[in-house]
Amino acid sequence: MGEPKFARPKFDTPSHPWKKARIEEEHSIRDNHGLKTMREIWKAKSQLRRHRRQAMRLIGTVDTTEGHGMREMNDLLASLHNKGLVATGAILDDVLTLGTEDILNRRLQAQVYYKGLATTMKQARQLVTHGQICIGDQKVTIPSYPVSRDEEELVRYHPGSTLNNPDHQIRKMIEGRREMAEYASEEVDPEATQEFATEVVEGAKAAPSAETAPPAEAAPSTETTGGDE
Repeated sequence: MGEPKFARPKFDTPSHPWKKARIEEEHSIRDNHGLKTMREIWKAKSQLRRHRRQAMRLIGTVDTTEGHGMREMNDLLASLHNKGLVATGAILDDVLTLGTEDILNRRLQAQVYYKGLATTMKQARQLVTHGQICIGDQKVTIPSYPVSRDEEELVRYHPGSTLNNPDHQIRKMIEGRREMAEYASEEVDPEATQEFATEVVEGAKAAPSAETAPPAEAAPSTETTGGDE
């Protein structure tokens, strides 16, 4: 038993601190999710290990077809579904396919970015910490707050935030990026493109060249000559 005054750590640090592959992976995750320290990644990995450990125990040692085992399995899947980690009708094998980024995607910082309330992950973190984001009517200033499935639709700008103004600079940047994404995602009809290219080529062949084209008629001169000054 530890000291009652001091809480035990809720996450595990890497067993070997100098593994190149793990360091490069964590740096990539940190950059993609706009995280501040590696500790946030270690917390997500520890949470993922707990879910996997429980799922593996239920798969290997407990009869989940009836009784206590079935209730425990249903409780685990219901909990993960409420957290937004698994879909409706998921099974225990789906828990084993979860990754670290699936956990990080449920953070408030990531949800603000995915809902189009910020242009980057780092800006989403800034908006949260500055009190510009609320869930329902409750202001939340913790970027790592886990957003449940029921709270997804409640994430919005705080009523007192200036970001509610559509003419705000950040809102204009978000709208511009959205329009660019929609334009880039539009599918081009290859047949229409080919027809257009054919018309251009045929038009170029039919047009007279500069050597054979008749000379343009000279425009009447407007200069006056022989007049008295």
